[in-house]
Amino acid sequence: MLQLRPFNSLGGAHHGWLNAHHHFSFAEYYDPQRMHWGNLRVWNDDVIAPGTGFPTHPHRDMEIITYVREGAISHEDNLGNKGRTEAGDVQVMSAGTGIAHSEYNLESTPTKIFQIWIIPEQAGAAPSWGSRPFPKGERGEGFVTLASGKDGDEQSLRIRANARLVAANLKAGESAEYHLGSDRRAYLVPATGVIEVNGLRAEARDGVAVAEEEVLRVTAIQDSEIILVDVA
Repeated sequence: MLQLRPFNSLGGAHHGWLNAHHHFSFAEYYDPQRMHWGNLRVWNDDVIAPGTGFPTHPHRDMEIITYVREGAISHEDNLGNKGRTEAGDVQVMSAGTGIAHSEYNLESTPTKIFQIWIIPEQAGAAPSWGSRPFPKGERGEGFVTLASGKDGDEQSLRIRANARLVAANLKAGESAEYHLGSDRRAYLVPATGVIEVNGLRAEARDGVAVAEEEVLRVTAIQDSEIILVDVA
């Protein structure tokens, strides 16, 4: 089962400094049919104006992955962590018992991110933060695991959830397969380009909700950058 969620059907708001689109109910956007997908709770498509961002605010008991599509995001938290994550790279924050952080676009151009929240397997763990560069030039052989809580993925950024985040860059005409398993769910978004997923066409920033599919075959109609989350 594949369900297309066109970009123009997403919730969201334009705050001037922030143009936000929500794949799932978030903040003032509420849709009882789009509360979560398995243990995936939030997928926000944010465009942040230069010199602006999110001032210090708290989180608790959530795995928060930020995938930078364009520009860079600068993070600082009350644990003393500081970092700048550039396009194509990923940062992960395990909020655990509580963490307060800020995220700013200190660049001269807009920053575009996907922020993805996944419900952890256990509450009350110690908070943590980490980032890792994944140069896009290294992605030429299908899906690359960027963050994961699954066994065997220890080379990726670790999250405390039964989930995995992967990404692929495909040239027009190229295909990649992801072995999901019929007992798992997935949610994928082409950050750029146009793709077909098991025959379903999706354009840039559309969402595709997946269930009961053993294998996903993704074909690029145009050069495409694809982000996929495999969840319980």
